[in-house]
Amino acid sequence: MVGRSFSGYERELRTVLEGDPATVRAYARGLPPGARTEFERLVDHPYLVVRGAGSLGFDLVALRRDFAFPIEVKASSEAVIRFTAASGRANAQLEAHRRAVARVGLTVIYAYRRIGLRGEEPWRLYVAGAVPSSGVLGTVCRRLPPVNSTREGNAILRWEEGQPLSEFLLRTRFLERPVAAG
Repeated sequence: MVGRSFSGYERELRTVLEGDPATVRAYARGLPPGARTEFERLVDHPYLVVRGAGSLGFDLVALRRDFAFPIEVKASSEAVIRFTAASGRANAQLEAHRRAVARVGLTVIYAYRRIGLRGEEPWRLYVAGAVPSSGVLGTVCRRLPPVNSTREGNAILRWEEGQPLSEFLLRTRFLERPVAAG
């Protein structure tokens, strides 16, 4: 089954990244203290998150000074999302995303929300496409696991292989430094 982008989970990720205090605290409540700290930092150091729409468009785009990344949100109760389901639409979408960002030097981040998961952080992140060799985006994305492929060349997300959202936030903490007054 291909995980579909459920608007409630897309909204959850958006409001968490935007640092909405109530959403961040509710989300982080069930996490271990170390992970909780990274989410609570979002209240003071949020992302600007823009919702995308349309067929084969990105679900979200997150922005910070010197750093922007499009996000495709997937959600499933299964431990694996296979992009071959639904007539291969997800594979076509992935390839369209890769082509779109390659032209401008960006990369796509896939966010996989495991539905019904208890006791673990439910969001995992993956990088899709070429990672820039330099710059902030390259530094951040080199540490993300890739969207994998099957032997047949079809994309697949394995939840356990993804990077927890809290770890991603920890690795992007250097972006929080204040902007020098000019």
